[in-house]
Amino acid sequence: MSEHRRQGVVGSLLVERGLLSPEAFEHAQSEQRRTGEFLGAVLTRLGLLSSERWLPVLAEQAGVPYVRLAETRIAPETLAKVSPKFASHYQLMPVALADGVLQVAVADPFDVQMLDELKLLLGCEVRPALADPAEIREAIQRHYGIGASAVERLLDTGLHEAAPAASLTEDLTAKPDDASVISFVNQLILSAVRERATDIHIEPFGQTLRVRQRIDGVMYEVSTPADLVRLHQAVVSRIKVMAQLDIAERRLPQDGRIKVGLDGEDLDLRISVLPTSFGEAVEIRLLSSQMLFSLEQLGLGADHRELLVGLIQRPHGIIFVTGPTGSGKTTTLYACLSKLNAPNVKILTIEDPIEYQLTGITQLQVHPKIGFSFAQGLRSMLRHDPDIMMVGEVRDPETAEITIRSALTGHLVFSTLHTNNAAGGVTRLLDMGIEPYLVASSVLCFIAQRLVRVVCPACREDRAPEPGLLEEFGVAELPRALRYGRGCPACKGTGYKGRTAIYEFLLVSEPVQELILRRASSHEIAQAAQRLGGMRTLRQDGWQRIVQGLTTPQEVLRVT
Repeated sequence: MSEHRRQGVVGSLLVERGLLSPEAFEHAQSEQRRTGEFLGAVLTRLGLLSSERWLPVLAEQAGVPYVRLAETRIAPETLAKVSPKFASHYQLMPVALADGVLQVAVADPFDVQMLDELKLLLGCEVRPALADPAEIREAIQRHYGIGASAVERLLDTGLHEAAPAASLTEDLTAKPDDASVISFVNQLILSAVRERATDIHIEPFGQTLRVRQRIDGVMYEVSTPADLVRLHQAVVSRIKVMAQLDIAERRLPQDGRIKVGLDGEDLDLRISVLPTSFGEAVEIRLLSSQMLFSLEQLGLGADHRELLVGLIQRPHGIIFVTGPTGSGKTTTLYACLSKLNAPNVKILTIEDPIEYQLTGITQLQVHPKIGFSFAQGLRSMLRHDPDIMMVGEVRDPETAEITIRSALTGHLVFSTLHTNNAAGGVTRLLDMGIEPYLVASSVLCFIAQRLVRVVCPACREDRAPEPGLLEEFGVAELPRALRYGRGCPACKGTGYKGRTAIYEFLLVSEPVQELILRRASSHEIAQAAQRLGGMRTLRQDGWQRIVQGLTTPQEVLRVT
């Protein structure tokens, strides 16, 4: 039976079983003739039918079983039968081995030539099963490890210290079976982007090399080939070349940046290399333009959003955003600057490092090695007559004093502090030696924030709340049900997918100013702000997100 006729039969079966309307089938056939794609791929791309609906029908028509690789356990001896090189080249996954017969999951069970080649290469009987191509790619990566094919080929050819290419890779989608360190590094970054990771960590430990990704703020180990440790220095050298670092220097920390392209989007990678007792460790921070949010996208409650919009319209004063590293402070500041960015406003920033390029805003990068610090940059920025300024972080007394005096001379200033809560920002500035009257007269608001994971929409379910939550969150009553994630392939079994923010706004009102002038403790200030100004703490704001079904009590308790 010809390929075109076979696809027509599958389409007719889908219509017969009520899975597809005749009009949709006709539309898909027309598109398939135009593009030459497989009919099923057209159905999925057009959103007419998911692969889980049409693949079983294709399998039935082909007379082969349909397998869901995400739900299939594969024995080690079955995996050992097919090398990573073969699995990657033929895009197949061994599923089961019994009585000398190997069942392999393939995307096209009608490719007789490929099956004959595999039978000859493996020396055993091969029987096909049908699986989603995306699941096959994911299974190869999960079971063999990222870049397993490239690592196997490199070690087969004896390139234990393969020399990295000297040119910058513009496109991450290199051929997966290309036997080069370039291919492995590209696949490593590409995998992280597709998994929504924000960081990649490459960590040497003697006889092993551990690779981890941070997804939604939590670290996950990445499956990699066991022999990757033999290519450790080659991988580090390749990353150094891409970041234009010194590949000969292995004793000192180095920092750099890489710009790469993926699917028409520019990605900015921040690289940090640290010398350890077992070799160099690498941290790659992935920054995408898609991470730039508007105020409406930050996850602010309606009252907090209204409050923040009012604050950033003020002509002068300081707004401090506080929180630990990775809590989304810079994202909040960029959202504020984007809201204020206009042709009639002069905005200057000084950062370390510049995380995102903002069109229409002049951004400065500090360089401590040549004496260009935050304090030095701030003095120069004032000569450019800015209306609005952003200081990436107040780290020392000198920077704090210049920042505060800038606000007192008619500038609106945004900055960040590393404190556990909003009231802690006051004591942090006082500990730096800033006079209480300067803090009280210049700061408009301290905003504390944290990022919490969002319940996975694919597997969310309602459950009865635990009685102990009443005391944990200090609420009068519990709702009948709260939303949790059961765990599914879409969220890697965690029950969470994506993140949102929770906030704590401490307005520097007159009562708070009086407490600052008295050098009151952060606890006193926080209590007064709640009692007199109705401040909602991070945990209380988190409770609102829980009741809305966005996150879980365990997640809010984890970050607060």
